[in-house]
Amino acid sequence: MLDIDTMADVLKAIGEPTRLRILALLTKGDLTVSDLTQVLGQSQPRVSRHLKLLGEAALVTRYQEGSWAWFRLTEGGVARFIADAVVARLDVARNGMSRDLERLNAVRSERQARAADYFARNASEWDALRALHVADEAVERALVAVLGNRRIETMLDLGTGTGRLLELFAGHYRTAVGIDMSREMLAIARAKLEAAGITSAAVRQGDVTSPPVEAQRFDLVTVHQVLHYLDEPQAVISEAARALRPEGLLLIVDFAPHALEHLRDNHAHARLGFADEQIAQWCAEAGLQFVKTQACGAPRCIGPAGANGETVGGQRSAVCCWLRQPRLHHALRSG
Repeated sequence: MLDIDTMADVLKAIGEPTRLRILALLTKGDLTVSDLTQVLGQSQPRVSRHLKLLGEAALVTRYQEGSWAWFRLTEGGVARFIADAVVARLDVARNGMSRDLERLNAVRSERQARAADYFARNASEWDALRALHVADEAVERALVAVLGNRRIETMLDLGTGTGRLLELFAGHYRTAVGIDMSREMLAIARAKLEAAGITSAAVRQGDVTSPPVEAQRFDLVTVHQVLHYLDEPQAVISEAARALRPEGLLLIVDFAPHALEHLRDNHAHARLGFADEQIAQWCAEAGLQFVKTQACGAPRCIGPAGANGETVGGQRSAVCCWLRQPRLHHALRSG
């Protein structure tokens, strides 16, 4: 419950057309000031002022990634409940807000097109390129250790790229499928699987935020260095949870928070790493049990409290390997 003064502050913050538009846009996912400026057609100082007022009313939360400030709707609480109720009752068509959504889609489409172009240009050298960012050998050892002797009937690799994890875990699964949007990446993945003599894995084209797979079909879902390329990483975690069987396991590999802006500018990274708390929140929202943190060499591993690869209490669980700061290597293709 809110006291009368706090309630008045929340209602005043909501009761302004631009701030209502901002709240409606944030229901579509986290956005930067730059995103909102482009969509709303207003100056950055003005948009920042509106965000400040929404933040003071506990309606939005600000977080920093490098030099970029991101904003999301605050989770839970009475203020969020009121905001959701108001936004749900807005007539998008009559208020011209449909144009906001069209411009938001255009902003995101442009960003996705840049990323797709980057993947297409670098597909043939992707494994070597990724190795410049992180030490793949250390990460792969950590992932194999997490699975231990666990036998996987069905595996799904979201954002499979060149199919490296399908190769790595070939001795663990009976069948596997890798999903990726890039035809160039998939062509290389197929060639690599054929060269390795792996006939139990297949790859197909699809969007990792809405993969063409059945619900509750997979014992293991992997998301290997994918989330930082996406505007809405939580959508992939949600889809991974949908695809998992009741006692399935989700493995996530990605960067811990860092401030290397050149990865955003030159290598299509949309996000500069993720904090434990953020991933834990997304996992909880998706119905996954996110469990303890432990050190394991260069990366940090977040894994089950029990033995490696075990589910906890029969629930679906999430295991993450956080890569510490990416290697400072500038001999990367960017053009």
